[in-house]
Amino acid sequence: MAAARRGSLLPLLLLLLAWQAAAPAGCAHDDDDDEVPAEWLLLHVVQGHVGAGNYSYLRLNHEGRVVLRMRSLRGDADLYVSDRTLHPSFDDYELQSATCGRDGVCVPARFRRPVGIGVYGHPSHRDSEFEMKVYLDRTAPGEPAAPAGPEPAPADEDSVLWTLAIGVLKLLLELLF
Repeated sequence: MAAARRGSLLPLLLLLLAWQAAAPAGCAHDDDDDEVPAEWLLLHVVQGHVGAGNYSYLRLNHEGRVVLRMRSLRGDADLYVSDRTLHPSFDDYELQSATCGRDGVCVPARFRRPVGIGVYGHPSHRDSEFEMKVYLDRTAPGEPAAPAGPEPAPADEDSVLWTLAIGVLKLLLELLF
């Protein structure tokens, strides 16, 4: 039964991996964390640990458009960001990145400061170790103020689809192994 289930899930797994390879690189997910635009200024490098199912919280006070890039050195750490709460979680956030590898988000200049950053340790690992690089994006000095209604953002839609695909992939891998 397990072999049959693996065989039927293999095409879906291959499809998700092909989608990942074909997805355009954007602000929130780049393959090489060391390659950044010359206009980005490195503000901080934060390293930390977070236990399974727990959060580690950081606070961003710097103004302007800020790019957060995080990689899990061990385990699987996920990133949640909010300008409404200093303790964002997977239930309460404005921006998030929850992949099995590198995570990243672009914090718009319009977000109120301080911005809350939550690093979540995925329960699939006892402990997760992460490194987060914080960059100021000097190419976007004057972002317009947020409109009254919701703002359409095609790049965010890609991020949501990507996050959903990774979630499905994690679930499939947990079922298989």
